[in-house]
Amino acid sequence: MKNTKVTLVPLRADDREQFIADNQWAFQYGAMEEFGMRDDSINEDGEIISRKTIEHCIDDPNCETYRIMLDGRKVGGVILKIDKETHHNHLEILFTVPDAHSKGIGYGAWQAVEALHPETKVWETCTPYFEKRNIHFYVNKCGFRIVEFFCEYHTDPNAPEDNNQEGPDEMFRFVKIMK
Repeated sequence: MKNTKVTLVPLRADDREQFIADNQWAFQYGAMEEFGMRDDSINEDGEIISRKTIEHCIDDPNCETYRIMLDGRKVGGVILKIDKETHHNHLEILFTVPDAHSKGIGYGAWQAVEALHPETKVWETCTPYFEKRNIHFYVNKCGFRIVEFFCEYHTDPNAPEDNNQEGPDEMFRFVKIMK
């Protein structure tokens, strides 16, 4: 398993706009790879993951936002929602820029996340149904288990009420129980 040594650096205010743009491009790239330009998951603004969602995560006082750095270069980002009482933490967002795919950077970042929060009892995350790379990554590389599939027949009870324009409505939920 490829393990690239990366560092996590707290997001700086002057990098916020580029972080959002890089995040959106990474998810849009995945959708275009899968569906081409006909993707129904891209909203009217051309977004898979909306600016509003990213900003909400960055601004959440319980979230930590980091740039994934490799040899001084910004190659991705991660947003973690940390519950200091239950230690049931949530990976809100993890992305690598498309030209950094398949180089072990995501796995290196995940290892850095686990090292950053060794007190974690459970990690949880979600990814769109079409993101085969993500599903492979979480299950086969990072040790998560798929525990739920959200779709029209089983909706996410924690989704915001105004989620109808927030991109894909079919998502896998993953859990990793730490030992």
